[in-house]
Amino acid sequence: MNCLIVDDNKIARTTLRQLASGIRDLVVIDECENAVDAYNVLQEKSFDAILLDIEMPGMNGLELTRMLGNKKVLIVFTTSKKEYATDAFDLNVADYIVKPVTVARFIQAIDKVRELLKAQSDNIELNEDEFIFIRDSNVVKRLKLNDILYIEAMGDYVKLYTPQRFFAIHTTLKAVEQRLPSSRFLRVHRSFMVAIDKIDTIQEGVLIVHNKPVPVADAYRATLNKRMNVL
Repeated sequence: MNCLIVDDNKIARTTLRQLASGIRDLVVIDECENAVDAYNVLQEKSFDAILLDIEMPGMNGLELTRMLGNKKVLIVFTTSKKEYATDAFDLNVADYIVKPVTVARFIQAIDKVRELLKAQSDNIELNEDEFIFIRDSNVVKRLKLNDILYIEAMGDYVKLYTPQRFFAIHTTLKAVEQRLPSSRFLRVHRSFMVAIDKIDTIQEGVLIVHNKPVPVADAYRATLNKRMNVL
């Protein structure tokens, strides 16, 4: 697992490097002292995970995470403040560690990153021929992108709804979002994505997709309206 450390505190960066050195399959490729530098690095290099501070001069960690959008990288926040936890998990980050970072807590977070990376590779694979492979009850099945109506996150599982049935796979909504083409699928809620061409109506903050209501969160409303060319 390739990792990027982002923290404006040099001692904190050194501590994270030392913790990472104790995990055999975790390699720190680079480190940055602010979010702007990190953003630039992420345009040139690929990482499996980012160990990311929140409170930094200029752009903070939450803002950087939002800017990364669909970029395939898992975020572990490392911060001295507890009050950002709700905002952080709204962004579907892998984990949230409150400083000081202990060895046990660090290992726990990296274990979670490892599991999420495995889920991404094992459970869903995008094929350029307009379908995906999903693992359903230990059977790998082919599912056409055009059959997917909407997607719902439920705990450790994600449900992909089609007109006939739904498929539940052990992964995260963020992992699915990263694999599906953004030209066809849009995040509208922390727990929901929709196929844009399957939306029938929008009314009072709810989408109707194949006669099923899908909630739209305020944070995603402007993006939704722009994508649908709502006047």
